[in-house]
Amino acid sequence: MKKNKILEGNALYTVIAIIIGFLVGAIVVGCGGLSPAAVYGKLIDGIFSKPKFIFNSVVYAIPLILAGLSVAFSFRTGVFNIGAEGQFVVGSLVSCVLGIKLNLPSWLLVPICLVAAAAAGAVWSSLSAIMKVTRGINEVLSFIMLNWIAFYLSNYVVNLKGIKADGREATVDILPAASIKFPKAVTDALGCNTFNWGIVIAVVAAIIIWYIINKTTLGYELRAVGFNKYAATYGGINSNRAIVTAMAISGALAGLAGATQILGNAGRIAQFAGQEGYGFQGITVALIGGSDPIGCIFAGLFYGAMKYGGSKLGMVHAPKEIMDIIMGAVVIFIAVAHVFRSLFYSMIDHSRQKKAAKAAAAAGAKHGEAE
Repeated sequence: MKKNKILEGNALYTVIAIIIGFLVGAIVVGCGGLSPAAVYGKLIDGIFSKPKFIFNSVVYAIPLILAGLSVAFSFRTGVFNIGAEGQFVVGSLVSCVLGIKLNLPSWLLVPICLVAAAAAGAVWSSLSAIMKVTRGINEVLSFIMLNWIAFYLSNYVVNLKGIKADGREATVDILPAASIKFPKAVTDALGCNTFNWGIVIAVVAAIIIWYIINKTTLGYELRAVGFNKYAATYGGINSNRAIVTAMAISGALAGLAGATQILGNAGRIAQFAGQEGYGFQGITVALIGGSDPIGCIFAGLFYGAMKYGGSKLGMVHAPKEIMDIIMGAVVIFIAVAHVFRSLFYSMIDHSRQKKAAKAAAAAGAKHGEAE
């Protein structure tokens, strides 16, 4: 029974996928003339050798956890939110502008920035939801278009007078009152000057989303629509309203991810040369986490550590893109987890058949001796 539970769950196949991902990365590194042992040794050293490296890895993970939650929530409710990138951008943009312009005390300014960013992400996602339920427009297409609109909107706002900093292609810094960084005494003690309350926000958000999905009527309705929209409608659930609600909550989480990145780490927005990719990386986090809110916490921490450690691979002359190869391989093998599941079940069935055959043979021999 315990074996079947392990085989039916996602954890085993995620671990297998991660191991295979690292093996694929080792092969690529070896083909490039580098030592996999040296590269992976530097990766591990860059994450775990000092406490400040671990805390920096957590900082990298904060927006990834929230972006992963956004995508995981949409997956669980039957919607593919490929627009988390755009929602992340508008969330970061709104929080940044408010953090620059509103001269308020910290206890008031920070909640305003966070709530406004979540609302901006929710509205941005709802645009696609409304197009889907009223005009039947595929959400993947509308999300992709909205990602680009958010991208260029951000670049436009960054260059506005009163927002743009003199001498650099970026906004001025947010006001100190808008920061969600831990007090300086704490960050100095940790050796990480960007460690912030975003990790608490991310964990609390994951717990709330888990509760909504698994313990509330709203969660039941959203999951029912995700499983079968037509059956849910037949059962009396307003499917269109459920889809809009699901996409709005998903967008709010992505917008919140953007806010934590600005208020807790970056402190400003630079003019984009290309999309940053947090929303797309959220898809990876959601897949590694098995679309489970609590799983997204650990998946985000893992991915954040890989990003931070991977940024130091240049010290051993290895391209940091090797992390993208590893994570890509992990996602591919998670996507084909059903192959591993089928393989393990066939091995178990084969083992049971052999045992049954041996038992039958033994019983036949015993019966022959008795005669």
